[in-house]
Amino acid sequence: MKYRPADVALAVKRLQYRHHRALSHALAPLGLSLVQWDTLRHLHRQPDASLHDLAVLTFQTDQSFGSLATRMADRGLIERVPGPGRAVKHRLTPEGARLRAAGQDAVDAVVTSSFRTLSTAQLDQLGELLDTALGPDPTA
Repeated sequence: MKYRPADVALAVKRLQYRHHRALSHALAPLGLSLVQWDTLRHLHRQPDASLHDLAVLTFQTDQSFGSLATRMADRGLIERVPGPGRAVKHRLTPEGARLRAAGQDAVDAVVTSSFRTLSTAQLDQLGELLDTALGPDPTA
């Protein structure tokens, strides 16, 4: 065995950390943190998402995401609208949509550069291997 599972896990974590640093740097000129841009991305894909759903998608607790959503609403990036019962839904504002698109360009540049040494076939293989390793979500 050339790679022990712990070594592969560490390599995945190191790549994630590298991406996090580079993405934070790329998004800073837009006035966005990585978690703010990630929120905009998820709301673009899932309009009317609940606070809990967005917290899960952005790897936040409900409480920390609630604070983030309030700050983003105050900045005019998202709006919070009443849902059924006590639920609150979230939507992008035009400014949030604009920053999401601009951020997507920055994110695409970072990850394209990060994987530039892989061929298309290798990138597909890596994606398939990660999909296999992740498997179905046992908590879903």
